Amino acid sequence: MRRPTKFLLILLTLHLSFLTSLAQKRQIDDAQALLRKGKDFAKVEKMMTDLLKKDSVNISNLRIYDVWLESVEKQYGELNEKMYKRQAVDTTRLFTLTRRIFTIAERLDSIDMRPDKKGRVNPEYRKGNAQRLMGYRPNLFFGGAHYLRKNNFKMAYDFFEMYIDCARQPLFSAQNLHDSDTRMGEAAYWATYCGYRMNDPLLTLRYSEMARRDTTKLEYTLQYISEAWNRLGDDTRYGELLWEGFAFFPESNYFFPHLMDTYTRKGNYEQALMVADEALKADSLNQLFLFAKSTMLLNLGRNAQCLEFTKKLLALNPDMPDAWYNAGTACLNIVLRMDSRKHKKQIRKMYQNAQSYMEKYRELAPDAIDKWGPALYRIYFNLNLGKQFDEIDKILKK
Repeated sequence: MRRPTKFLLILLTLHLSFLTSLAQKRQIDDAQALLRKGKDFAKVEKMMTDLLKKDSVNISNLRIYDVWLESVEKQYGELNEKMYKRQAVDTTRLFTLTRRIFTIAERLDSIDMRPDKKGRVNPEYRKGNAQRLMGYRPNLFFGGAHYLRKNNFKMAYDFFEMYIDCARQPLFSAQNLHDSDTRMGEAAYWATYCGYRMNDPLLTLRYSEMARRDTTKLEYTLQYISEAWNRLGDDTRYGELLWEGFAFFPESNYFFPHLMDTYTRKGNYEQALMVADEALKADSLNQLFLFAKSTMLLNLGRNAQCLEFTKKLLALNPDMPDAWYNAGTACLNIVLRMDSRKHKKQIRKMYQNAQSYMEKYRELAPDAIDKWGPALYRIYFNLNLGKQFDEIDKILKK
């Protein structure tokens, strides 16, 4: 009894499998008939996705993916025709359909390129699909731009990434997109920018090397890469990128200040002074560079050099408050190193110089009491200026 029962079960299983296969074939045929009639494209798509959900065996059925792909292309075509006729169109849906076309086509290709029983690979759909999809591909880029304008950086990143990823996909191997597509660098730049705006250093770095191809935006690319390494806590790479950016763009508002900051925070004023000197080679009259050198000379205790250098800076810009402070502080520091028994006249003269610098600083920065207050207190005390001293004394006591 066991053998006939087992045999009947096998027959029943085969019969059910045949009926299921027949039903699936009929559903695919019905879907293709709807496509030929030019209607219910969204319905056809649902029929195919339902088949994929219904039975895991269907996941490797090329016909299902082919019909699914065609149904989405038809939906795209409808929207595109409306745009051509200048009718109102949901552009977001157009870009969503574009992305879906590529997702389906890449899945189909991965199944299509599986080797047969003899190990042979002969994709049936690749050539035609690749040629056709190249016409849709620009909309992946424009989709990224669309979401970028809406500040939806996550969606924008996904579109730019899919645009870039086509170069890696076997489906487009014949197109050699990595080398032939001149827009790859720009797409990579925008992907890098989106990663930066999302505060995600890993996404920022993912396409950063390719982003360098877009030389028109290289200054910003290097800035985003620098920030990414900084957020990852890699001081070495952060410093390297700052130096690279500074070498290319010494007058950038980003690289020079951040490079100076990395050294001054560690008290490495000699290295910071070297950066300032390098910057001045690029622009000897740049006031930011001049002030940076003045400050580093002051920090290094090279007060006489600082004073002479700051005088040159003040000749260029007499309205820079902190330059006056540097000059006044340098004078006070010089006094500290002078022998009060041997250089009384020189000391008095230096205090007078410090007075003129600090009073000008007070005039330009009246709220910086914590800086000019103690300095003027000391100056007025040593110059025996009672009236001015009493005023500062009252201010400091308040």
